[in-house]
Amino acid sequence: MTHPTEQQQIEFEAAAFRRLLGHLRERSDVQNIDLMNLAGFCRNCLSNWYRDAAKDEGVDIAKDEARTMVYGMPYEDWKTLHQGEASDAQKVAFEASRPHE
Repeated sequence: MTHPTEQQQIEFEAAAFRRLLGHLRERSDVQNIDLMNLAGFCRNCLSNWYRDAAKDEGVDIAKDEARTMVYGMPYEDWKTLHQGEASDAQKVAFEASRPHE
C-alpha cells in the first residue's frame, strides 16, 4: 500500500472538504437541524471549524466570511432561499440530542 506524503494528505483532505461543501450546497433540502440531529454538526459548525483553523494559523476570518465560504453565498441569502421553519419533531429531536450539563 502506498502511503501519501504529508503534503499529499493535506491536499487529499482539502479535496474531500471541498467535495463535502459541494455536496452540502447541492443538498440544500437537507436542513441544518437535520444534520445536527443525525450527525451532531451542521454547515455552521463547518464554518466555525474553518475559522478556528484559520485563527490557529494567525489569520482572522470574519464569521460571515466563513459562512459564505461554506454556503457558497451569504448566509442570509441561503436562509431566505433554503431554510424552512423547523418542525416541532425536529426541535424535540434537537433538544434530546444536545448534551445537558
